Amino acid sequence: SKIAEEIRDVILDPKNTEMDPRCEALLYAAARRQHLVEKVLPALEEGITIVSDRFVDSSIVYQGIARKLGISTVSAVNAPGIGIYRPDGIFFIDLSEAEGLRRKKEQKNLDRMEQEGIDFHHMVSEGYRKVLSGRPEVMKIDGGRSIDTIQKKIRNHVDELLKKKNR
Repeated sequence: SKIAEEIRDVILDPKNTEMDPRCEALLYAAARRQHLVEKVLPALEEGITIVSDRFVDSSIVYQGIARKLGISTVSAVNAPGIGIYRPDGIFFIDLSEAEGLRRKKEQKNLDRMEQEGIDFHHMVSEGYRKVLSGRPEVMKIDGGRSIDTIQKKIRNHVDELLKKKNR
């Protein structure tokens, strides 16, 4: 949504280096809520299946773990905004932080998060592994595999999820 993207633009702007981690967490929660209200909920009401590239686990990892605000703090900040809504399936494409950064740097225009140092990205990688570990809705995929292999795994799993949902 327009408002959610404008909020994200403020968060990710490389010029905003002085942004406080709590402010960052609150802004992400606000953007998530706006997107949920404007896009996700109306689509769900129409019976449309939603595919999203991130949800609350991203904030839990980035702000809760990497920014050291704590998982419970970031969960509490997001709870009013997301309510009962949770994903039916999560794809965790696991890739070393060094390789992820190498790929990102090929794109040239790095946002404020992407410009963080390797230690921050290591905390993010480890954070995702911790937060997503053992959850039945999570499918872990080796990000070092070919794009075709990754795409096929995702498509097959999405097909399975849709079949379960339509039963």
